[in-house]
Amino acid sequence: MQEQYRTVAREGVHETEINRSRFLCALAPAATEREAQEFVARVRREHPTATHNCFAYVIGADAAVQRASDDGEPGGTAGAPMLQMLLRRDVRYAVAVVTRYYGGVKLGAGGLIRAYGGVVGEALDELGTVTRRRYRLATVTVDHQRAGKLQNDLRAAGRAVRDVRYADAVRIEVGLPDADVDAFRGWLADATAGTAVLELGGEAYGAD
Repeated sequence: MQEQYRTVAREGVHETEINRSRFLCALAPAATEREAQEFVARVRREHPTATHNCFAYVIGADAAVQRASDDGEPGGTAGAPMLQMLLRRDVRYAVAVVTRYYGGVKLGAGGLIRAYGGVVGEALDELGTVTRRRYRLATVTVDHQRAGKLQNDLRAAGRAVRDVRYADAVRIEVGLPDADVDAFRGWLADATAGTAVLELGGEAYGAD
């Protein structure tokens, strides 16, 4: 697995005008290819009278899935530069749809490539990106007496508390960088007088 990746901070739309054509770039995070396709379909429904609704998306921390569409623009002038902008910015698990309303002035192939790639770059600047790092999921089981203080200590130490479940004991799920597991094990023993149980699970990605 990749150690980290960047994705779009939030869903949003950035609009610009180039030679009387309106370009609207809708960006969104997408966890799966299906989510990306549903977002593309939604934007197309919102702009049924647009001249073009071109898209690009990248799924996977290693960019395993890459798709792009020119939606009627000359081949390679829309989807490809949009995809290249996402890849150049190291953006993953993200989808971009650029809606164009033609304004009567032809841009030419070079102009289209600059316009479609450029509006995606501007949208990324405006909406921002977040870095998600690879974590080992770990579950700490602790008695009710110590649970509240331990949660506070975890947050004070900057640990990512992902979930808390109360039953006969309290199970706290945290995200740990692999390199921190041994140090965390020692810290936990000190913090709970050796009473907490640590179970290591699979891997996931989380924001810093």
